Amino acid sequence: MNILAFNGSPRRSGNTALLLQEFLKGAREYGAQCEVVIAHETNLNYCRGCLRCNVLKRCSLKGDDWPGLSKKILGADTIVFASPVYFHHLSAPLKKVLDRFRSFINVQITPQGLKHTPWVRWDKQFVLLLPLGSSDAADTQPIIDLFTFITTILGPENTLHTLIGKRLAVVNQVCMTYERLRTLYETLQLPVELAKDDYHANQALLEKCCELGHQLAQSTI
Repeated sequence: MNILAFNGSPRRSGNTALLLQEFLKGAREYGAQCEVVIAHETNLNYCRGCLRCNVLKRCSLKGDDWPGLSKKILGADTIVFASPVYFHHLSAPLKKVLDRFRSFINVQITPQGLKHTPWVRWDKQFVLLLPLGSSDAADTQPIIDLFTFITTILGPENTLHTLIGKRLAVVNQVCMTYERLRTLYETLQLPVELAKDDYHANQALLEKCCELGHQLAQSTI
């Protein structure tokens, strides 16, 4: 299995990176070949909505990393988008990557709306790893809605997997001990009685990331 993972966080060792690390550890244990792209370190231009990809069947922008990156995207069996939730959505560098996916699809204006036809129908696993500071997982819904739409129009065989970590507002919080978490909650003026349940929830989330890596790597053996 080929896994291409995008880390949308500006922090290389933050909660996003830790969740992604566990997922990739699980996948590598079953022989998956994994590559991580740090979104904010990638040289990408913004999509300009020029629509030339409707004619060229590729992005017309030149002078950036997209030609090589798009080949890796097309060649991957699984694509992971790991991102902190900023104002109910993906981080800006990762959204810039996602906007360039427009070049994989022909878009036609019809009287009823837009008709989306991918140049090649995809059959891939998509993974969303979404740590957020909020206590309400519903704050990730705009991201999930967007990926549900994108994976659907790229091909009905695509599958979307989502793992969400709540109340993860501080770097490395997902790996904190119960004692450190309790101290942090006092500082954040959160009820300290939440710390015990959140500690176990964080440990379970890390395990779920690893298990999902196992599951998807095994699915292609």
